[in-house]
Amino acid sequence: MGKRVDDLVARLGKGARKTVEIFGSLSEDQWNALIYESPSRWTLRDLLAHFLSAEVGLLRIAQDIASGGPGAPEGFDYNEFNAQEQVRLAGLPPATMLSDLANSRAATIAWLSGLDDADLDRTGRHPALGVINLETFINAFYGHQLLHMRDLPRLSVRP
Repeated sequence: MGKRVDDLVARLGKGARKTVEIFGSLSEDQWNALIYESPSRWTLRDLLAHFLSAEVGLLRIAQDIASGGPGAPEGFDYNEFNAQEQVRLAGLPPATMLSDLANSRAATIAWLSGLDDADLDRTGRHPALGVINLETFINAFYGHQLLHMRDLPRLSVRP
């Protein structure tokens, strides 16, 4: 492992702790708070489902890129993917999703810890960002959650 990998591991760990802290403190009523109205109506529960499905899906794509693959298929419709994932995860309670998200992030960190800095220079397609290097791709795991977490203060949820 090199410094760049170490920095990514630290960033992903920090993001995971913050996400678990915030989502773990929500009351039952807060899970139903509407956070987005488009492209689909999402509650905080839906946002947690999105975090979980994104973590699992993006890890698979990152692993593909690290092994020399192309990454996400060209023309990947992430809005359709997100809609399908919301249906798939609809029956899971928030506590289960939060635990699954923590386990998924731990798996991401464990996989990342086995890479060398040189692996981070491989390129592949991110579903939303296009063709980028693996380092930027993995940074996007953290940035993606941070982007959404910035929307929480308007709901009186402390990020």
